[in-house]
Amino acid sequence: MGTIHSRDKGTMSTTTARMRSSRKMVKAAEIQIPAPKRCRWATTEMGIRYHDQEWGVPQHDDRSLFEFLVLEGAQAGLSWETILRKREGYRSAFDNFDAASIARYEDSKIAQLLSDTHIVRNRLKIASAVENAKALLRVQKEFGSFDAYIWQFVAGRPKQNRWRLPGQIPDRTRESDAVSRDLKRRGFKFVGPTICYAFMQAVGMVNDHTVDCFRYSQLGQYTSAE
Repeated sequence: MGTIHSRDKGTMSTTTARMRSSRKMVKAAEIQIPAPKRCRWATTEMGIRYHDQEWGVPQHDDRSLFEFLVLEGAQAGLSWETILRKREGYRSAFDNFDAASIARYEDSKIAQLLSDTHIVRNRLKIASAVENAKALLRVQKEFGSFDAYIWQFVAGRPKQNRWRLPGQIPDRTRESDAVSRDLKRRGFKFVGPTICYAFMQAVGMVNDHTVDCFRYSQLGQYTSAE
């Protein structure tokens, strides 16, 4: 066996150090960064994305508000995950939720929608979207915007709730009952108190993330009217 010279020893020492450093980097990469705490219903990839980016964010654009109103009505009897999967289909089929266009839909268009597999093919739900578009146009004419009308039910600012457990979150509230009554009076369909509360949660009229969810504090920047 040949003699190892000092220069060779230095090379080996450097190589060993690099290997140790590399192993440390691999171990560091293997360390899992804990996922942020979320509301318990957000478990699927699509659900998590919706939870993290949209649910509870205050919406003030009439088109967006109308989209959620239609989608929440379409969800009745179904899972929200089903609606999320069909969301792009709805946007395509319903002219990107342009109320003025939808209000002009005739029987031939409704028949076409009933054969569209990318949406929920329920005649009553489809017809309600058309009637709701007409009602929304009337509200816009009276109040200037649907935004100005709908947000008055929470005095213009999100209500910041403090739920610790999912079971504490109600299906309906005094405010959603009032919204439902007034929408029905104005000719809207598929707007029962439970649907209206789901709508209010979605568009940020209430912050119903549980207090341990990372989104609760982020959305808490919006001051409650109460």
